[in-house]
Amino acid sequence: MANEVTPRRRVKKEKSMWIPGIIVLLLFLFVSFSYYAYQIVYTANVDTKGQDTYVYIPTGADYKQALDSVEATGVIIDRLSLRFMAKLMDYDELVKPGRYKIENGWGNRQLIGVLRLGEQSPLKLTFNNIRLRSQLAEKLATSVEPSAAEIDSLLNDQEYLQTLGFDTTTVVSMFIPNTYEVYWTITAPELMQRMKTEYDRFWTDERKAKAEKMGLSPKEVSTLASIVQAETIKNDEKPRVAGVYLNRLQKGMKLEADPTVVYAVRDFSIRRVLNVHLQHDSPYNTYRYAGLPPGPINVPDISSIDAVLNPEQHKYIYFCAKEDFSGYHSFAVTHAEHIANARRYQRALTQRNILK
Repeated sequence: MANEVTPRRRVKKEKSMWIPGIIVLLLFLFVSFSYYAYQIVYTANVDTKGQDTYVYIPTGADYKQALDSVEATGVIIDRLSLRFMAKLMDYDELVKPGRYKIENGWGNRQLIGVLRLGEQSPLKLTFNNIRLRSQLAEKLATSVEPSAAEIDSLLNDQEYLQTLGFDTTTVVSMFIPNTYEVYWTITAPELMQRMKTEYDRFWTDERKAKAEKMGLSPKEVSTLASIVQAETIKNDEKPRVAGVYLNRLQKGMKLEADPTVVYAVRDFSIRRVLNVHLQHDSPYNTYRYAGLPPGPINVPDISSIDAVLNPEQHKYIYFCAKEDFSGYHSFAVTHAEHIANARRYQRALTQRNILK
């Protein structure tokens, strides 16, 4: 019959009816994929909640460990998209150790980009109130990747220290307390060399000239500065205390500095130095041995070093703590004056039941 549709026409008609649907589906999938791709690449995936956030990726960490470290910060919103982007950007082949600051509102691309380029955030390295090499190593290790054991090993390596111009008794003077900008991944040898560079920068020609005029080397200045620092926490009094010890050195007198005895005994809880302590045989006991001890008894700060280089000019050769426990000292020219000052202080100690 004339109006009868052949099978071939029917199939063709049915196919033409499906085409718009397929196109719509493909467009939907394309739009969905594009939107998801945009989300993965550009949408914020970091929420620091207003807190400074850093990720630490140790030396030798692999791809999984690195991403685990990032996620452990707790600021990643969508972990799956982060790992997908990391793969797309070949981060598995470009992992670099370091300390990285993660900024709020970053997308995956920004975050992975910083990590794969190794764009570390420097940190502020500070240290003070240090007495022993082991304490110095522990303090430094709290800020940088090398362990305290690694740093301490170098601080006790006589042969290595000689290459820097120091030995185990003087090396703490190489560390000038200040604020230094370093990267977390700095190695122990790099850290030592950095401190040597800063030491050389600190000891300007002017400072060296002042030390030479007093007949002291920079290391000896640091040694005396460490005693001054142990004697007083009052920066305005340090030049006067320094002047006392320089007067004693010039007269050939023993320094008789209580802090050196405490250091020799290695009991830093002592508040009252007794005769039994004075008998301790050590080159650091300046009651038994004349001159400066072998090295610093702490890491002296800049104010203490400069106090020695710029001492107050006076005739005092004695001093002891004031009986009011203000932190200041009573100074004396004669031994009789000193004994009177000392007795007042000792009575004050006894009244406060400070017996040792």
